Amino acid sequence: MSAASLEARKRIRTDQPHTARIWNYWLGGKDNYPVDQATGDQIRELHPGIGDYALADRQFLGRAVRYLAGECGIRQFLDIGTGLPTADNTHEVAQRIAPDSTVVYVDNDPIVLAHAEALLTSTPEGSTSYLDEDLRNIDAILEQAAKTIDFSRPVALILLGVVIFVEEDAEAYGTVRRLMDALPPGSHLVLSHTITRPDMPDVDAAVAFWNENGTPKLTQRTPEAVTRFFDGLELLEPGVVSCNHWRPEDPTADLPAEVAMFGGVGRKG
Repeated sequence: MSAASLEARKRIRTDQPHTARIWNYWLGGKDNYPVDQATGDQIRELHPGIGDYALADRQFLGRAVRYLAGECGIRQFLDIGTGLPTADNTHEVAQRIAPDSTVVYVDNDPIVLAHAEALLTSTPEGSTSYLDEDLRNIDAILEQAAKTIDFSRPVALILLGVVIFVEEDAEAYGTVRRLMDALPPGSHLVLSHTITRPDMPDVDAAVAFWNENGTPKLTQRTPEAVTRFFDGLELLEPGVVSCNHWRPEDPTADLPAEVAMFGGVGRKG
């Protein structure tokens, strides 16, 4: 284990629930503590389907990366807000299709840093790296990522469930725009976000409970507000939709009900 991982473990609070560990708990992982399990169960009581969001978001990631690597020929992925390693991480999905894929993971959570070695496996032809940086430190992210990523070639920017931690709209939209501005034509944005909608009041109650008891705080946005993150891009079909409804593997199957985690993929022309 690296010195950075050891130092990160010293900063982990095991007496306070944390969103990355609760997400891990809902996915059936083992990198969580009793306080996370208890809070996760309480949130699930408020909104029984909320645990499905984690699975829907993870499956959306897999389908989007398979599409980008397989049909679009993308070989470089910048995954910001990585979260805890679990099954089918970005590099595993991409390198299964294109072994020469390069993936740079970015997160600023000591919990994720402590487990980052699990993200650094790679095929011999490809590469993976991990940056301990905040989403808002755009210049630092781009400067460090440039050691691995060739920014003259298309890049897939992956922002799954991370801009929900940026409360101010102007900052959230501006951050995504600055990142996409740094990428060449042919690059893609993959983004998911927790939504608020009148027909999903139990979601609002669950988020309110989390914001009173957990860390970091979450910001919900309407589906229309989430779509704004793709302004200036070619928003691919079917647009911004419930993550489990984005290009399902079997379009003829009966899809489960919508989850309040919406996502989309956009292309920079």
